[in-house]
Amino acid sequence: MAHSAATHPLTDLPSSGDAQSSRPAEPLYGGFTRFELELEFVQSLANPYYLNHLASQKLLQDPSFVAYLKYLQYFTQPEYITYLTYPGPTLKALELLQQEQFRREILSPEIVARLAEATFMSSIKPK
Repeated sequence: MAHSAATHPLTDLPSSGDAQSSRPAEPLYGGFTRFELELEFVQSLANPYYLNHLASQKLLQDPSFVAYLKYLQYFTQPEYITYLTYPGPTLKALELLQQEQFRREILSPEIVARLAEATFMSSIKPK
């Protein structure tokens, strides 16, 4: 799923100087663009219980899935952060998922509970 340097995650089409009108329509997957699906997925990573589920399904041990998580780091770029509803927890989870130790430890209910509490506490805004 990795993009080459000549593609752009928002369109998944070559980013040459071609006029927009000459480009074919971006393929849809279930009615959504690839970027929309990746945005939805990356935001779901802010949920520690979902991370635990991914780990329990052994996806966090799959090299191709780990490579996909690395690819999703394009969301750390300023032009993509603006699309995230909760950038803090989303980007923190994406950062943690780059670490093999975290991908093992998220199976622990205690780690999940601590991460959930930290995520909740970070969402509370002081008055």
